[in-house]
Amino acid sequence: MRLILLGPPGAGKGTQAKLLLDHYSIPQLSTGDMLREAVAARTEVGLRAKAVMDAGKLVSDEIVNAIVSERLDQPDCANGFILDGYPRTLQQADALGEMLTSKGIGLDCVVELEVNDEQLVERVAGRFTCAKCGEGYHDTFKQPKVADTCDRCGNHEFKRRPDDNAETMRTRLQAYYKETSPLIGYYYAKGMLRKVDGMGEIGAIQTAIRKVLD
Repeated sequence: MRLILLGPPGAGKGTQAKLLLDHYSIPQLSTGDMLREAVAARTEVGLRAKAVMDAGKLVSDEIVNAIVSERLDQPDCANGFILDGYPRTLQQADALGEMLTSKGIGLDCVVELEVNDEQLVERVAGRFTCAKCGEGYHDTFKQPKVADTCDRCGNHEFKRRPDDNAETMRTRLQAYYKETSPLIGYYYAKGMLRKVDGMGEIGAIQTAIRKVLD
């Protein structure tokens, strides 16, 4: 199973990807994780990325594409993968297509999580995580079962991302619609796009995604 999860920041792509990787036994590949892994492993492209980041510059599409290509060659991707946060632009989508063709593989599906913008802002502005294990929670939708205690590891410390607020979220949405949303039409034209309501309960969304994939 080789798929892309599309949707704006806060749509739940990471949450759904984690459930899918457990079900299909394939890795979730996020750009940030792949970048950090390449830098830590000191691969050739990882060292190039580190030099750029150390200089305070943005990593180019060329380097990002090379890191993705390098990651897809690893053994755990042999049976498939879930791309989360890549591609972000039409240029990256074209590069990904060429990359997969060169490897003799193709995408099976592109799943778009459809969301309501204002509800999405509310969802993101209220989320927080366990400072120890990273388990996610929300002020309204998912409080710990025992107050101030992580359900997963029992830790009592939590944290919030500084950019998880309404104003920053609206700015991030604007960037998404400008740069990434054109991918929806791009993959629709290729007959690969499947839409799933991303505003429901986590388990219901997961069931809908699996129905599309199966």
